Amino acid sequence: MKNFSDIAKEQVLDGDKVRIDDIINMEITILKYTIKESRYSKNESGNYLTLQIEHEGKRCVIFTGSDVLIDQMEQYGDQLPFIATIRKINRYYSFT
Repeated sequence: MKNFSDIAKEQVLDGDKVRIDDIINMEITILKYTIKESRYSKNESGNYLTLQIEHEGKRCVIFTGSDVLIDQMEQYGDQLPFIATIRKINRYYSFT
């Protein structure tokens, strides 16, 4: 008999919702992510990113439409989990 978690196509990212500005310039562990099409399309890609992170021993979830973060997760997401810091550079966010 299969477990639902073995056949489910969509990941469930659990944790308390936090604003991205609340963890700027702080070291976090990126655990999981999803990229989905946004209903609001305020960015160029039309997608949004959900990050499941760990910060100060607590599991949290962040939602963002940052195209830079989306591109970085598409490029490096296969390396999860990893430690990163989100920086705000002018008008955009980036992992460092």
